[in-house]
Amino acid sequence: MSFSDLFDSEFKQRNKGHFSAIVRVALADEKFAPEEKMFLDKLAVRLEISQEEYAEILENPLKYPINAPYLHEQRLERLYDLVRMVHVDHQLGDKQELLLRKIGLALGFTAENVNYIVDKALSLVDKKVDLDTFIFEMQNMHK
Repeated sequence: MSFSDLFDSEFKQRNKGHFSAIVRVALADEKFAPEEKMFLDKLAVRLEISQEEYAEILENPLKYPINAPYLHEQRLERLYDLVRMVHVDHQLGDKQELLLRKIGLALGFTAENVNYIVDKALSLVDKKVDLDTFIFEMQNMHK
């Protein structure tokens, strides 16, 4: 296996883990809204998830671990995707919110601040901010 193959394989595994986490959030209320399905379809393309992988992840979203990115900005990007999935059907159920906080911890946010981070993220996505604004606001929320 070449170095580039190893990198590609690791990249694909991270994307599958991220997509799997988003599917878990989408399924937390045990049903897909049409908007959630559309969001998942677009995200699968962006994350280079094949149709076979998509079906496999939908069948068993716990198969892939959540791989927390090393860089804080990448964690925020993943959080942005997750919060948008929760927000897409405009109905934050208790299960979705709890799962979002658990995934926030798995992404590397601390137990002391995960509630505040998730609440801030939800309020920003509610305002329909883009990714750049989201990252800026999240990085500067205490200033």
